[in-house]
Amino acid sequence: MASLAERVKPREFLSRSGPLWGLVILCVVMTILSPYFLTFNNLFNVGTQIAVIAILALGQTFVIVSGGIDLSVGSVLGLAGIVFGWATAVANLPLPLALALGVGAGASAGLINGLLITLGNLPPFIATLAMLSAARGLALVISGGVPLNPIPGPILSLGSGDLLGFVPLPVILMLVMWAITVGILRSTYAGRAMYAIGGNEEASRLSGINVSRQKLLIYTLSGLFAGIAGILLTARLASAQPQAGFTFELDAIAAVVIGGASLSGGVGSASGTLIGALILGVLRNGLNLLNVSAFWQQVVIGAVIALAVMTDTLRRRKK
Repeated sequence: MASLAERVKPREFLSRSGPLWGLVILCVVMTILSPYFLTFNNLFNVGTQIAVIAILALGQTFVIVSGGIDLSVGSVLGLAGIVFGWATAVANLPLPLALALGVGAGASAGLINGLLITLGNLPPFIATLAMLSAARGLALVISGGVPLNPIPGPILSLGSGDLLGFVPLPVILMLVMWAITVGILRSTYAGRAMYAIGGNEEASRLSGINVSRQKLLIYTLSGLFAGIAGILLTARLASAQPQAGFTFELDAIAAVVIGGASLSGGVGSASGTLIGALILGVLRNGLNLLNVSAFWQQVVIGAVIALAVMTDTLRRRKK
């Protein structure tokens, strides 16, 4: 019988839980450096600040696990918010229909990405780069380049309200989307197919997986999550901004990679992505509390991203 140490594989456990240990160490350091960090108000503030990026990153997780990349999520987020804003502020449509149109715009953009990749045989980088430009352009066309408002009260409450008087609603929505992502990746055929495709696409095809159909689903899910993030950001800003989500795709990809996912595919998890988003949020929040220049913050975050990618590269070389 194998010993407990052999079954647990401590070295492998430490490797997989690296992002979590990194978050814990970062929180300890920030607590020592600033007395204002470890307070309920500040921690919930961090959660509220990262909610949009975390939801974007959870959608990006499906793509990266399958060995792809989606550069369009920031622009798709902006497009979804503008479509929702137009539906409520200009067309005066009922709120449920406006929500469906906004989220549907995001899912449709993701589906088009999938079609360009599967039917058009475009590399994911090129297909989603094209959508990045097209979605931002459509947002500007629909809005005329100006913010759209007013935003309905129930949606504004989603951005600034709370549950039980202290848990922000954006944090609750983020956790709901995390739970959905966990369920898809762990408990569905589609989730298992994502890991298989990311591990070896040709082997997945030979084993009977319809790779093209799965990629359509993967990129549609990424667009759907971007659409939901767009509604949340619109709620937080109290208006639909055509430039909303600018460069957010970079933070989303960074959160997934910092959370332990591999850019070569086949590795990643919803919990790791959430931890990656928290690391980014805690880092920014702590540096703000320490009055570190925003310019230096970008340098520090860039270094963290580079370290995460180097760690992934070394891990794959060892395997």
